[in-house]
Amino acid sequence: MDYVDANGLRFAYLTEGRGPLVLLLHGFPDTPYTWDRVMPAIAQAGFRAVAPFMRGYRPTDIPTTASYDAETLGRDVIGLIDALGEKQAIVIGHDWGALAAYTAASLAPERVSKLIAIGIPHPRSVKPTPKLLWTMRHMFVLGRRGAGAKLRANDFAYVDHLVRRWSPAWHVPKSETERIKQAFAEPGCAEAACAYYAALGPRLPAPLRAPIRVPTVAFAGIHDNISPRAYEKARRCFTSSYEVVQVPGGHFMHREHPSEFIAELTPLLAS
Repeated sequence: MDYVDANGLRFAYLTEGRGPLVLLLHGFPDTPYTWDRVMPAIAQAGFRAVAPFMRGYRPTDIPTTASYDAETLGRDVIGLIDALGEKQAIVIGHDWGALAAYTAASLAPERVSKLIAIGIPHPRSVKPTPKLLWTMRHMFVLGRRGAGAKLRANDFAYVDHLVRRWSPAWHVPKSETERIKQAFAEPGCAEAACAYYAALGPRLPAPLRAPIRVPTVAFAGIHDNISPRAYEKARRCFTSSYEVVQVPGGHFMHREHPSEFIAELTPLLAS
């Protein structure tokens, strides 16, 4: 594990390989160890894979102010590229990491050579429906006061519940959520993770209302609660190339079916 200062915080990160930078951004409830099967394949393909602990996830700093809005997350990505000594990076984001990646690509398209989003279609394309609101009900639960305590209750039972609900076809190994439970047990970390949801507002921030001018690939799980059709509807949000790749699995497709995911991912890095 290494450390670097970016956008006013001290970030911890995992790294493997040498070559052009590939930045891997985890989501919720997760840690950089979510990429432990993907990073060796990226390194073997001739790239430098870097997976930071996102802001608020120990051992990265927990901000003293409630700065978890989308624009701040995007500026974290740009700051990390700078701090890691690069002018550009391929940015891969899952879940909240995808939101950070979309924002970074909008704010500084010259810094993102390719955007790969996993599990989240571009937010501007999402239209609320009763079914979608029910699917995304965790966002209301986790944005409330006291949500951190809910995460910790009953040995983090809600964490296990969310993983099973978001990847309904996956027989989740008992060890799968150990790392994130350890992280959320750190003082303030569960509250920080929930602060991402509390920072959501009724209106998209300006960077997410603008078109993405970076070549983009979106990974959609065919067993996810969000249909691959939602990613197809997002095409209007991109002015450069945009591709939708369907792979087996639900929201955590890169964990459920790593071989199939990696087989689709690695050719994209060099293309």
